[in-house]
Amino acid sequence: MNKADSERLTSALDKLGMQPSTVPQEADLIVLNSCVVRQSAEDKVTGMLTSLKPLKLNNKEKIVALMGCMVGPETSKLKSKFPYVDVFMRPQQYEPLIDLLAAKFDMDTEGCLRDLTPSQPNISTYIPIIHGCDEFCSFCIIPYRRGRQQSRTIQDINREVTLLVERGVKEVTLLGQTVDAYGHDLDDKPDLSDLMTSIHDIEGLQRIRFLTSHPKYMSERIIKTIAELPKVCEHINLPFQAGDDQVLTDMRRGYTSLEYKNLVKRIRDTIPNVSLATDVIVGFPGETNVQFESTVALIKDLEFDKVHIAAYSPRPNTIAIRKMTDNISHQDKKDRVKILETLQEEISAKLNARLMGNTLEVLIDGNTKGKWHGRTRNDKLVFIESDRSPFGQTLDVTIDRTGPWSLNGTIT
Repeated sequence: MNKADSERLTSALDKLGMQPSTVPQEADLIVLNSCVVRQSAEDKVTGMLTSLKPLKLNNKEKIVALMGCMVGPETSKLKSKFPYVDVFMRPQQYEPLIDLLAAKFDMDTEGCLRDLTPSQPNISTYIPIIHGCDEFCSFCIIPYRRGRQQSRTIQDINREVTLLVERGVKEVTLLGQTVDAYGHDLDDKPDLSDLMTSIHDIEGLQRIRFLTSHPKYMSERIIKTIAELPKVCEHINLPFQAGDDQVLTDMRRGYTSLEYKNLVKRIRDTIPNVSLATDVIVGFPGETNVQFESTVALIKDLEFDKVHIAAYSPRPNTIAIRKMTDNISHQDKKDRVKILETLQEEISAKLNARLMGNTLEVLIDGNTKGKWHGRTRNDKLVFIESDRSPFGQTLDVTIDRTGPWSLNGTIT
């Protein structure tokens, strides 16, 4: 979501005639987009802001802006801590910076925020379809920073996808904190199925992805639509967060471990070739060793293709920090993360090994250290070698080497 926000701000700055710079010392404007979902992320933002202070002090004309989830409704504490930052912007609220630029450089900014569709998008790009979140999970700061759920209309999203495809995009990822809750707040109550059906037949669009889903909203209709629409990729990110029912209750997730397992079974029965990713938090307040073992057992049982593992991090204003005690030691959290990382590496290696010799469809979207890479419909990262640039092409690739995190193959 932050990447999508940055792309849209870039589009507005492009319209003002500004050009990107990769060197902070040379930039007239430095914008830092922040994530504070965990303390480690917030610490990185704080460290980067601190490193920018000398640049601002040496050049008073340089503009430093902070945007993203670190900026809440009240900014007085941020202004006191970082007095050299010129402007603070909440997620998707670009007006404060645009207004500052208009005043400072005598720019005409009228209309520059009317259409923020990226002017030079990547082959694969992100499209926010629902902002904010209504869930208020006890560990999560997102609703307090991004606000309540607000869906865009199908017509608006359809227009943006059409424009992006005209600009070279071949794959779109529909974004939301709870993407499968899309449309529930709109008057005509469309859902994610309606949206995917609407954009499916846009000429030139090859693939449709979406993230992140919430188990409460993953309906049978959405599951069937994924199975039936050829352009929708067979990959679902479905966080379960914990394997123990009491921990899930304390997290305010709204489902039990058994309900989650049954949902995964329905998904796999309906979409036989589906790949599944998930998110897990370890060391949540009060999580015992026995409760943690329930998480281990669930991962062993369901064998996800990917597991994003995080140690619980207290976040300001959340229910957990107000009503619970962060009583799991830092070392215990690290140990639990390591246990899950080792387990998931084994599972991912086993699942990927089954793809040896298979020919997979890969959309090539980049080059790293001389090797081209792209992703399969199941979101597997594949590296290939090619004398000619295959960028933007969808190729049949035969897998000849596998590992837990990526595959290597040869163009067929």
